[in-house]
Amino acid sequence: MISRGPFFVSLPIGSGVELKQEMEDITIDKIVRSRRRTITLVVTQDATLVVRAPLRASISYIESVVRKKSAWIRQKLIEASRRPKARAKEYVDGEEFWYLGRAYKLCLVEQAGRDIELTDKLCLSARVKPIARYVIRRWYKAAALEIIGQRCQWYADATGYKPAAIKITEARKRWGSCGSRGTLNFSWRLIMAPLSVIDYVIVHELAHIGQLNHSPAFWDKVAEILPDYRKREKWLKENGCLLVTFSLLFAIYPYVPGLSIGFS
Repeated sequence: MISRGPFFVSLPIGSGVELKQEMEDITIDKIVRSRRRTITLVVTQDATLVVRAPLRASISYIESVVRKKSAWIRQKLIEASRRPKARAKEYVDGEEFWYLGRAYKLCLVEQAGRDIELTDKLCLSARVKPIARYVIRRWYKAAALEIIGQRCQWYADATGYKPAAIKITEARKRWGSCGSRGTLNFSWRLIMAPLSVIDYVIVHELAHIGQLNHSPAFWDKVAEILPDYRKREKWLKENGCLLVTFSLLFAIYPYVPGLSIGFS
């Protein structure tokens, strides 16, 4: 699994309990309790601290863990606060939309033959402007299905790891994930990243078919396929927040069933 933020670990969660507990200069913004055995500290892209804890973990114990990791937390909060923030789209002329690692300026066309077309700009028919968000997202998802599907097939043939299916999803916090039965899931937003970064996420998830963990053996396999994977991973960590362009970070989207294709 590859999560969207550089300091986010995505795990099964239960119900959330809001909490503001001051400890020196560190604030716990939220505690999420679930049937888990360990505590995970999460610094989100908007520089907030979330603690994922077992159901019976006491507040005093959670605070002691936060104090112990305070230096790490402060550093990650500083890094998160310095990163550029995504802005809600307005769908106006000149606004930039990322596709395969390049920013294209939006151009509203009065008499367009198609709803949307990519040239040296992202051309959008003026008649669909009222539903621009839907049209552009649909275009992104179709492109993701085609390109990620093709590249995943190529890497599957090259590595011998054959996914049961590929799904393009509405995931907001994960770039990709691998299910226990070999189904690979990719956020459609990944299509905004450069091909080299897309390939890294694909290889990362394919490697999980053989290793459902992040053990040394897993990373050895990723490095065998992509020796420069750390460089690609670094780009995603540093620029991933720029690809969240359809709403403010961590906004809630309506559920839309994922598109999928199978492997024969």
